[in-house]
Amino acid sequence: MKIDTLCVQAGYEPKNSEPRVLPIVQSTTFAYDSAETMGKLFDLEEAGFFYTRLANPTLDTVAKKIAALEGGVGAMLTASGQAASLISITNICKAGDHVIASAAIYGGTFNLFNKTLRDLGIDFDFVSPTSTADELEKFFKPNTKAVFVETVTNPSLDVIDIELFANAAHAHRCPLIVDNTFATPVNCRPFEWGADIVVHSTSKYMDGHAVALGGVVVDSGNFDWTQGDYPMLTTPDETYHGVVYTEQFGKAAYITKCCTHLMRDLGCQQSPQNAFLLNLGLDTLALRMERHCANALKVAKYLEGHDKVESVNFPGLESNPYYELAQKYMPKGTCGVISICIKGGKEGAVRFMEGLKLAKIVIHVADARTCVLHPASTTHRQLTDEQLVDAGIAPNMVRFSVGIEDPDDIIEDIAQALECV
Repeated sequence: MKIDTLCVQAGYEPKNSEPRVLPIVQSTTFAYDSAETMGKLFDLEEAGFFYTRLANPTLDTVAKKIAALEGGVGAMLTASGQAASLISITNICKAGDHVIASAAIYGGTFNLFNKTLRDLGIDFDFVSPTSTADELEKFFKPNTKAVFVETVTNPSLDVIDIELFANAAHAHRCPLIVDNTFATPVNCRPFEWGADIVVHSTSKYMDGHAVALGGVVVDSGNFDWTQGDYPMLTTPDETYHGVVYTEQFGKAAYITKCCTHLMRDLGCQQSPQNAFLLNLGLDTLALRMERHCANALKVAKYLEGHDKVESVNFPGLESNPYYELAQKYMPKGTCGVISICIKGGKEGAVRFMEGLKLAKIVIHVADARTCVLHPASTTHRQLTDEQLVDAGIAPNMVRFSVGIEDPDDIIEDIAQALECV
């Protein structure tokens, strides 16, 4: 089935007389007639549901849909995108290990890596999203366990050369982890370009309505963990009576460990209610992404010629330095987000945002409603001036998330707001 059909049909196949629409299984526990069966579930000898922190029918169905959209062997829903990024790393890394990450990732992810995971003993090097293969090569160490990038960086909108980063990672027997939140699987499927693990903040385009926090980790099943140094997957896990994930679960070793080990211990499971809402958003994802991208291109072209705009960054513009790379990886469009630098410095950017009427200033991005944010003073506020430069964030940058309203109304709102600058 094509991606548009998968958005609607994947994951859930009702049997005779069952609900046509995915139901919410709002229960923490599940009853069994046999203690032996329950024991086999705990020993990973059988699949099933016994406690929602580990597995739930509603979550399982939505995870299967997202795995189908990305072309992976399995997926796990989390309470937030931040939790998905955390688990994607800690599932294979421990104190003393090293990770290479793009310097232009979302500010919350940067702080997670640069502060919290450093405090837990995992070392990070942050590299330019435009690094060449030779430049990347200098950062690999004997203890490097993963490379982490974003398909389209938030908010600088750099387009990552997925094949280049994947080849560099694989040369050192490391997986490439890609945050595909902005592009979504509708516009880009990183596994087809060599990525091994994908994460999303499902709170953004996937949900689409800004009503449900969530995240997801998706496993391609393509990385051979036995060829690298990944003892957590290739040696016995004594907490499950010595199970070796690569031996018992094969291609699904990584995602099985995510579900049975880290979700068991960290407890950052998505709620059934939020999974249900996420599924409603996924139904229309392909339709919405088409509109987001078309609207954003029209808005970007308008802004490109405005005398009060210093610069416009949108990979869909032919004048953009990432245009060719975007056409390679995302020919149907990148996303609905535009980065604008307003003349008049930070003060000019603030006057522009406060002058908007249709678009609202919110700590969010990538939902159906047009919204704006000043990254340097909000999502990336904790970064130093040097780190802001590395992340491609100027003091006068505004992140403009184009919604699915009529594009002429969005442009009219921008026009009147720029008169305030």
